Amino acid sequence: MKILAVGRNYVAHIAELNNEKPDQPVIFSKPETAILRNNEPFYYPDFTQDIHHEVEILLKISKMGKNIEEKFAHKYYEEIGLGIDFTARDIQTQLKNKGLPWDLAKGFNGSAPISEFIPKEGYDMQNLNFSLDVNGERRQTGNTSLMLYSFDYLIAFISRYFTLKTGDIIYTGTPAGVGPVKIGDKLTGKIEEKMMFDFEVK
Repeated sequence: MKILAVGRNYVAHIAELNNEKPDQPVIFSKPETAILRNNEPFYYPDFTQDIHHEVEILLKISKMGKNIEEKFAHKYYEEIGLGIDFTARDIQTQLKNKGLPWDLAKGFNGSAPISEFIPKEGYDMQNLNFSLDVNGERRQTGNTSLMLYSFDYLIAFISRYFTLKTGDIIYTGTPAGVGPVKIGDKLTGKIEEKMMFDFEVK
């Protein structure tokens, strides 16, 4: 099982970090050891002082595919979830300034909390609301209509380079509002009005 993630997929988030708008999806990966399940707590590592939350809709691949045509991409996932792409922003900035890969800033242990997965039926994939609260305060609000690249486009694009296998997870990008977390914070995330995760930073 692999985790593939999309960077810079919401214009407002691109602006808040002063990044350039990409001319194709920005793809990176996280190792399986990054996953946190079942509302397990996230333990703040000692190698960074600036970890940011990035809430994202997740797609769970339901069958193997490569070189998938965009018009068929919707057939390759049946379930969606919600996750956090924890980012060590200080380390990421250092690496980006040197033109180096982001792996250390994105793929560390526990950097990929994921919710349960729910059937996509009954939800509009092109107009899906999701949100993140920290200590009961709304930090991020997103809607998939604001993505630069749709779910189907992302699946088609990624499958040109990586064979997608059953159980693979795609993080589809974060909206504006990313910010730091600290020990003691409680993070809760929703898709529409459905609670998807509820965990603490320790």
